Amino acid sequence: MTIRSKLFATVAFPMLSMSIAIQPALADSLMKPFEVAQEDGIAQEGGEQSPEELLRKKRKQRAQQQEQQSEGAQPSQEEQPSRAERRKKRQEAEQQQEQQPSADDEAARQAAEEKQRIRAERKKRQQAEQQQQEEAQPSADDEAAKAAEERAKIRAERKKRQQAEQQQQEEAQPSADDEAAKAAEERAKIRAERKKRQQAEQQQQEEAQPSADDEAAKAAEERAKIRAERKKRQQAEGQQQEEGEQPATQDALRPAIDGDAEATETPRKRRDRRQPIPEIVDTRSEEEKQEIARDPAATDDTVVLPVDKGAAVLDSDKDADNAGDEGVREKRRKRREQARAQEENVEVPKSDEEAQSSRRDRRPTQEELEANIREEGRRVERVPEFNANDLIDAFTGNDSSRRPRIDETRDNRTVLDFGDQIIVRGDDRPRLRRNAQETYYEELSRGRSREVIERPNGVRIITIYNRYGDIVQRSRIDRDGREYLMIYAPEVDEGPRPRIYDVGEDLPPMRLRVPVRDYIIDTSSDPDRDYYDFLAEPPVEQVERVYSIDEVRNSARIRDKVRRIDLDTITFATGSAEVPLSQAKTLRKVADAMLQVIEKDPGETFFIEGHTDAVGSDESNLVLSDERAESVASLLTEVYDIPAENLVTQGYGERFLKVRTLEAEQENRRVTIRRVTPLVRPVAQN
Repeated sequence: MTIRSKLFATVAFPMLSMSIAIQPALADSLMKPFEVAQEDGIAQEGGEQSPEELLRKKRKQRAQQQEQQSEGAQPSQEEQPSRAERRKKRQEAEQQQEQQPSADDEAARQAAEEKQRIRAERKKRQQAEQQQQEEAQPSADDEAAKAAEERAKIRAERKKRQQAEQQQQEEAQPSADDEAAKAAEERAKIRAERKKRQQAEQQQQEEAQPSADDEAAKAAEERAKIRAERKKRQQAEGQQQEEGEQPATQDALRPAIDGDAEATETPRKRRDRRQPIPEIVDTRSEEEKQEIARDPAATDDTVVLPVDKGAAVLDSDKDADNAGDEGVREKRRKRREQARAQEENVEVPKSDEEAQSSRRDRRPTQEELEANIREEGRRVERVPEFNANDLIDAFTGNDSSRRPRIDETRDNRTVLDFGDQIIVRGDDRPRLRRNAQETYYEELSRGRSREVIERPNGVRIITIYNRYGDIVQRSRIDRDGREYLMIYAPEVDEGPRPRIYDVGEDLPPMRLRVPVRDYIIDTSSDPDRDYYDFLAEPPVEQVERVYSIDEVRNSARIRDKVRRIDLDTITFATGSAEVPLSQAKTLRKVADAMLQVIEKDPGETFFIEGHTDAVGSDESNLVLSDERAESVASLLTEVYDIPAENLVTQGYGERFLKVRTLEAEQENRRVTIRRVTPLVRPVAQN
C-alpha cells in the first residue's frame, strides 16, 4: 500500500465523514488542506519539510481561509459583530483546536513512522545485496583466472602447431627443389627434341628442294610447249585466212588470258603483301577531275573519283590499274580512241529494250521456255550437290596444269587459288529456301536438275541447273499461274562445258557517257535521291547478248554496263560482316525503290556485291566480302520483304577499292547494288 493510499485512508476519509455533519463551508475548508497537501507533494517519498512544519503550515492556511470566509460574508450593519467579539471568537477557536488532538497530527505521525520503516527496509536490502556481491566476487575472480589459463593453453598449442608446420615445410623444401629440378630437366629435354625435329624438317625441305625445282622446270617446259602449239595453230589459222578460209574455232579469237606472256593486257595478278599498290601517276588537278566527272564522254582518259587517292570509276579500269603494267592507262586511252573512231552516232540507250536492240544471240521462243518448266522429271529426296571439281573444270577446262588449291571454307563457300587469281563461290540455295513452305528436286534429261520452291503465298520459284550447277533458267510463277522469266542462259546447256573466262575482254575499254553522278549514287552523300528512278534507268551502253549469272560474276567489264548504288551508310567494322541494327534503317529508301521495281516486274534481278579494304589476306577478304553481300541480301529479305529469288550475291574482297590505299579505309568496306536484269534475260520475255 503506497503512502498516497494510506494518507487517503487515514486523513481524507475521516474528513469527508466530518464534512457530512458540519456546514458545507466548513467541509470545504477542511478539504482544502488535503488538496494543498497533495499539490505540494506531501505524499512524495523523501519530502524536504518535516511533519511538524507541514502541520503548522496547514493550520495557518486554514485560519486564513476561515478569516477570508468570515470577512467575505458581508453582514449587514445591524448584524455585524464588533471587532472585539470577532477577535475573542477566533482566539477561542484556536485554543480549542490546540487542545483537541487533530486527525492531521495522527496522519503526520503515521506518515513519519512509515517513512522510517521504509528507510530501514531499504538499508537492510542494500546491506544484503552488498553481502551477496562480496560473496560472489571470489567466484568471478576464479572464473577469470580459469579463462586466462585456458587462453594461455590455446596460445601454447597454437605455437606448437605453427612450429610443427614450419618444420614440415622445411623438411618438404628439398623435395620441392627436386621437383623443380626434374621439371627443368624435362623442359630441357623437350627443347632438345623440338630442336632435333626442326632440324630434321629443315633437312627434309632441303632434300625436297631439288624435287620442287624439277617440278617448276617441268611446268615451265609444259608452258613452253603450250605456247609453241598455240603459235603453230595461230600460224595455221593465219595461213587459212590468207587462203580465204574462216578460223576453225571461236576460241582462236579470244585474247590470251591467265598470265600468258603474249596477252595484250595482263589480267590481275595476286599482289605481294610486302609491295605497295601499283603507283598510278595522275597529273590532273582536282578541278580537271571534277570537270571530267561531269562530262566523262568528252575524254578518252580513265575517269577517276574526284577525291583524294580516288580510284577509277569503272571496275574494269580498276582491274587494269591493279595489273601494275607501266603505262596501262595510256594503252587504254589509245584503245578507246580507236574504238571511238569506228563508232558512229553512239548514244546512251533510253530503255532496256533499246539496250538489247543490237543483240546477236537468238531469242528463245515461248515454247522453249515453257518446255523447261513442264518437262517431266523424276522426284528425288536428296539435294543435288555441285562439288569443287565441277567449279574447277569450269575455270580450267581440260588444262590440268592449272589445277588450283582448294579451300572449302565456312557456310558452303569454296575458295579456288590459281596463284594469279583467287575466286570465291557460295551456294545461295539455302538463302532461297529459307521460310519456304516446301522445296523439292527433280532429275531431268542431260544431267540437269530442277528445284521447285513453294512459298506460303502460293508463289513458286523454279530453277533449272545444268550438271555443273550453272543456272540455265529461273522463273517465278504467281498463284494465278502467270510466269515471269528471271534468268535465262541457254548457252550453258549446249554441248560440253566451255572454259570460263572474262567475256568482257572481247570488248574494247568502256567509255562512260553519263555524268558520274548519274552512274554512281553514294547513299551517304545523296540521301534525298529518287532511288526508284535511278534503278529503273537502262544500261549505259548496248548489251551484246544475254549473259549467264557466272559471266556477270566474272566480268567487271560486263557489270560496268549497268549503274550502281554504293551503300556506304552501312559501315562494317573491320573483319565483320554484321549489319548494325542502328544502320539497317538506312536501307529503307533503297529497299522501297527495289520493291517498287519488283512490283512492276516480278522478274527483276539485283546483284549484291561485297567489298573490303586492303587490310588482311586476299583469301580472308574474299570470304568476308561474300559474307557481307549475303548479310545485306538477308537483311533486305527478312526486314524489307524483298524476295530472295530476286537477289544474287558475290564477294570481291579488296579487288575494287574506291580509295587506293593499303591502310584501313571505311569507304572501301561497302556493299554495292546493281539492277542486272537486262544483262541476264531477254527483256521482252516476262
